[in-house]
Amino acid sequence: MAEIPKTCKAAVLNRLKQPISIEEVKVPQELEPGAMLVRTDVASLCGSDIHMWDGTIMLPIEPFLPIIPGHEMMGTIVDPGTVSCDAVGQPLREGDRIVWSPATCGQCFWCRVTKQESLCPNRRNYNFASCRNYPYLLGGLSQYCYVYPTSGKIRIPDEVKSEWASAASCALRTVVHAFEKLGAVHDCDTVVVQGAGPVGLFAVAMASKAGASRIINIGAPQVRLEIARRWGANHVISVDKADARQRQDQVMTLTGGRGADIVIEASGAKTAFREGIDMVRRGGRYLVIGQTNMDEVSIAPSAIVGREMTVFGSLSAETTDYYKAMEFLRNNRDRFDFDAMVGSRYPLSKVNEAYEAMRTFSVIKPVILPYG
Repeated sequence: MAEIPKTCKAAVLNRLKQPISIEEVKVPQELEPGAMLVRTDVASLCGSDIHMWDGTIMLPIEPFLPIIPGHEMMGTIVDPGTVSCDAVGQPLREGDRIVWSPATCGQCFWCRVTKQESLCPNRRNYNFASCRNYPYLLGGLSQYCYVYPTSGKIRIPDEVKSEWASAASCALRTVVHAFEKLGAVHDCDTVVVQGAGPVGLFAVAMASKAGASRIINIGAPQVRLEIARRWGANHVISVDKADARQRQDQVMTLTGGRGADIVIEASGAKTAFREGIDMVRRGGRYLVIGQTNMDEVSIAPSAIVGREMTVFGSLSAETTDYYKAMEFLRNNRDRFDFDAMVGSRYPLSKVNEAYEAMRTFSVIKPVILPYG
């Protein structure tokens, strides 16, 4: 077994909206039964990391400070503990690469009865724990990470690059879970995807793979819309060049005045929810993924009732979605250029620069290399 250090370098958020510092944090020397210790090879940032940094995420983060940020990561097993296989029965051993889900209790109504582990009220999410308390390393932006005993562990296929797996451990698995709730996408369906960030682009890819007849992507900047085109979008609408009324008009024109069969909100923008409702056809479906902030919007419920619209909310993902996300990457690596999403690489010491790149939309998916 590889020698385990007493401490390692980690990015630490001590106060909201303040620069993240690089500190030495304890490495747990003992594991709970079922837990693992991994070397974090790649971590990546998503929009939720920005909302955590500034305190606008739907779950309160301040009570847990100081924390190690980062919930989108992959790693190599350095101590498998008592674990010999992953959540789907694939053998695991030291040196294997894995992704892992938040930990669930396995005992509540949602875990046992409805089988909706993403709704477990006792769910332990990574980066929602103080790095001063055992097991210390519960965020992706560190050289090592502790994997909870009840986290779902999934082996990364050899064909899947580590950078892809890291991005998929949040953005893609979220889209996979959402599409499971959405149901079938037919070859006669028009799909509108609001947002051209990682979640939006993966939604375009999955809609394309599902066989939608027309995909419209709304977002910015232009470089992201070009990726959307390459990944299957037939039409793109730039939010930098068209206001809300013009975007609505373009969608209606493209759908013959009927509206889209499916609209997917993947942007997280405050105005997107109300705007998206107006784009759904009578009897259509609206899938909401990106609204994880605390913003409130005003709508008329009659807009939903009068058109018999179905609205789905989808939160995070379950262990099976991590497996399906890895398989989507493996099986579609020749169809979609997943490298196009991966942005600049940053060593851990440049983590604040990576956050700034994410805040300013200059990089789609900043990648943190803890040993870079």
